[in-house]
Amino acid sequence: MPLDIRTIDRDDLTDWITALHVGFLSAPEASKEEVEIRGAGMDLARTQGAFDAGRCVGTFRSHPQELTAVGGTAVPVNAVTNVTVSPTHRRRGVLSRMMARDLRAAKERGDAAATLIAAEYPIYGRYGFGPAASVASWEVDVARSGLDRRYAGPACGGRVDFADGATVRELGPGLHERLRAGRHGVVDRTERWWRFATGDLSWPTLAADWTEPYHVLYRAPDGRVDGLLTYTVEHKWAAHQPHDKAIVRDLVAVSPAAERALWHFLLSVDWITRADTGNRAPDDLLPLLLPDPRAARVTGQADFLWLRPLDVPALLEARTYAAPGTLVVEVADPDGYAAGRYLLDAGPDGATCTPTTRDADLALGAGELGRLWLGDESAVRLVALGSVTEERPGAAARADLMLRTSQRPWCPDVF
Repeated sequence: MPLDIRTIDRDDLTDWITALHVGFLSAPEASKEEVEIRGAGMDLARTQGAFDAGRCVGTFRSHPQELTAVGGTAVPVNAVTNVTVSPTHRRRGVLSRMMARDLRAAKERGDAAATLIAAEYPIYGRYGFGPAASVASWEVDVARSGLDRRYAGPACGGRVDFADGATVRELGPGLHERLRAGRHGVVDRTERWWRFATGDLSWPTLAADWTEPYHVLYRAPDGRVDGLLTYTVEHKWAAHQPHDKAIVRDLVAVSPAAERALWHFLLSVDWITRADTGNRAPDDLLPLLLPDPRAARVTGQADFLWLRPLDVPALLEARTYAAPGTLVVEVADPDGYAAGRYLLDAGPDGATCTPTTRDADLALGAGELGRLWLGDESAVRLVALGSVTEERPGAAARADLMLRTSQRPWCPDVF
């Protein structure tokens, strides 16, 4: 029998979540509590299931998201998540059909792009996605760092204080809004995100493993909250000595002073001998904040946020550009959403982008445009790789002058 791919309803939730577990190699059955909690955060109109003889064998969901462009504009995008195909039904076009339905709906809604966090690299390029922002993580050997651990508060005159979850739910959203207004690649956080982050809401399957984190706020000398650190601790003693490890769950800082103060605080806590930074920007300040940067050992470096253009003029007009210039780009897109030839006239104050019949300077696919849009990738490098064609000599170098950014994009959040 042919597979039935359709939008699910409430009666499908248990079967759908069970299929999600199968795809992600977690508990084979969905509990009633998880169905209730997970279902409360889902838009069923944007949730698909693939069914074989009534059994769910594929899952796919999307939700609205705002993504910060270079320059600070919040761009409406379609965030894709919860994508699975059961091992029994792979290689049958299940994902392709669900992806096509979702992207078509996103285009009709007017979303400028689609985003996702790719668990596996080879999958999503064929759907027009390209890796747009990376993350890095470090483990800090505190004893080797050279930091003065006789910490008595921020040198800048600010202060750090512990806070409870309720205070974080009150102050955290505004702080994060300030971060995403100034850092391209950051996505919005919902009230539900903050409830999970502070333990006010949790998955029943993970409740036994929940560790109440420490929350620390940094206040600038004028009293304004400019930073938030959330961390847990793994305890270990050896030879009657503490060897505890701090694990950062979140560090939001809207000023260099806040970032310096929070890292210095964490690395001066008694008993902490190591610190796991979690996912940070690839150009994070941390290693160079240490007197000995080699004390921060890289433990991970990978692509993270992927982007699929749907409306090229909307995307290219949403951001600012480091240098003024014009560029004609020919975008190939077998699905048609981003296909066309576009004239970009741009500069530090903004841009216009319109369809054109002028000869192209660069020819590229939708995924390659996704790689370039946030300014992290080099058009010159993509030309050398053969994934972008330079139709006019020097066009790739000009594109880099316009598109690339001095600060690399960063998406702190899995979604």
